[in-house]
Amino acid sequence: MIDVVAILMANYLYVLAITLGGMLISLSVHFVPVGGAPAAMAQATGIGTGTVQLAAGAGLTGLVTAGAVMAVSDSLPLILAAGAVGAMIMMSVTMLVGAWVYTYGVGVPPASAKVKYDPITKDRQDLYVSQGTEGHGLPTVSFVSGVIGGLLGGIGGSLVYYSLMMNTTTSLTTSNLVGLASIFAVGIFFVNAVIPSYNIGGTIEGFHDPKFKKWPKAVFSSFIATFLSALIGVLAIGGL
Repeated sequence: MIDVVAILMANYLYVLAITLGGMLISLSVHFVPVGGAPAAMAQATGIGTGTVQLAAGAGLTGLVTAGAVMAVSDSLPLILAAGAVGAMIMMSVTMLVGAWVYTYGVGVPPASAKVKYDPITKDRQDLYVSQGTEGHGLPTVSFVSGVIGGLLGGIGGSLVYYSLMMNTTTSLTTSNLVGLASIFAVGIFFVNAVIPSYNIGGTIEGFHDPKFKKWPKAVFSSFIATFLSALIGVLAIGGL
């Protein structure tokens, strides 16, 4: 029979770390420029796919790079850095290719309808927004925001994976532990990608978007959801 109290007491720091990781993932989603179907038709800024797909893609890339580093080192800073860099590269490449498609394929300039001037380059935006749209492409501020989102999401996902792998009460072999920890880490990532997607209503340009101010609600909800998920994950792995 599983000694629930003993497992949780031995791994309480990892429960807290998983919870923190989930909150970082939730926050990161608000930075990622997501346009969904409107963006796919160049009628909104951002990447033309859903919030969950983008967040999960960045997170899974971060998990892969973090896992590769963890196979040769147990240094937490190094693992978090690897996860962050992996997720940032994934988001950067996705946004760069999307910008090429919008600019050279569709023929629209990157322009935001949320701000008159780009907060980073100070370039005028409203003059280039097509009538009847919410902007199009990936302006500089959205690109930078997406990279920040990848950074936070990669760190959060890596922290979740690391904490599950370092469970001190499990008797699983290394290969089985890697598989089970990966499954739980991916599950926690999806949970924390769905919550903010409802919060932002499907589309967001980045940290300059008025919807970004809603992030505390999503992060608090993710705190509750991730804490419960962390308890289940630690108990499941620690009891095997």
